[in-house]
Amino acid sequence: MATMRALRAHTRGGPEVLVHETVPRPTPGYGELLVAVHAAAITFDELTWPETWSSDGVDRTPIVPSHEFSGVVAEVGEGVTDFSVGDEVYGLVPFDRDGAAAEYVCVPAGFVAAKPRTVSHAVAAAAALPGLTAREALVEHAALKAGDRLLVHGSAGGVGAFVTQLAAASGARVTGTAHTKDLAYVGSLGAERVIDVDHEAVDTERGVFDIAIDAVGALTPEPLFAALRRGGRLLVLQTPPSPELADKYGVMADFFIVRAERAALEWLAEMIDAGTLQVAVAATFPLAEGRAAYESGATRRQRPGKTVLVVRD
Repeated sequence: MATMRALRAHTRGGPEVLVHETVPRPTPGYGELLVAVHAAAITFDELTWPETWSSDGVDRTPIVPSHEFSGVVAEVGEGVTDFSVGDEVYGLVPFDRDGAAAEYVCVPAGFVAAKPRTVSHAVAAAAALPGLTAREALVEHAALKAGDRLLVHGSAGGVGAFVTQLAAASGARVTGTAHTKDLAYVGSLGAERVIDVDHEAVDTERGVFDIAIDAVGALTPEPLFAALRRGGRLLVLQTPPSPELADKYGVMADFFIVRAERAALEWLAEMIDAGTLQVAVAATFPLAEGRAAYESGATRRQRPGKTVLVVRD
């Protein structure tokens, strides 16, 4: 049986349950690709997601984390006609399947697209999830248009940075929030104004924004609701927002989980290759140090961007 090295968790928990070990190499099924992973970006909160640990109520352990990847097609499953062995690709593994913190990953072909040509595998992997999330938020949910006033809470974060850049490129008037150390970075992304959350209140301007996006955490603060005009729209990326606060401020508040579609991945790759988007990588770790990579999320990072596992040089 062919084997590979992978980062796995045999019991539910945080980074402390992750182990680097030898496991059977997967085989692609119908409509799937086997990808030799070169880089896998991580989301620190994924070890808290229910779908990481179970699917349709069935325990999935042992699991492989990390669902954002870039690599090279190693094997093509039956029914796949638009990829060939040797193609450079990137994409997202469905969240209820074993992820890409491994030397190989099986992924449905519809969740994969040609890798952006102008960047490394590490950068491509770092772009997949936040880039797709930002696109879906702005294009499909917010219907952002030129001139809209947009508040991005957490503009220096993985998703927030993409939202800020895409919105600015679309002609929106963007205000971001960030810690003091990240103010200049957020300004470089195209924000007209940056609220320093270490010294200013988020709702310094109340009732003036058309759209607000919370790209920070699970509990959306009330000042984000207050910052919106009546009839404005709030988008939340972690957990459903409070309907009581939405009613109190007369705003529409929505929650969504990003979908991975090839057309969206192709669009994102074109934006990266055109130079429209900066993709920040905060830190890289070898696969063997995957546990340390996840542990690094407990401290405030000095650099913005995603943390990436480098599987192959």
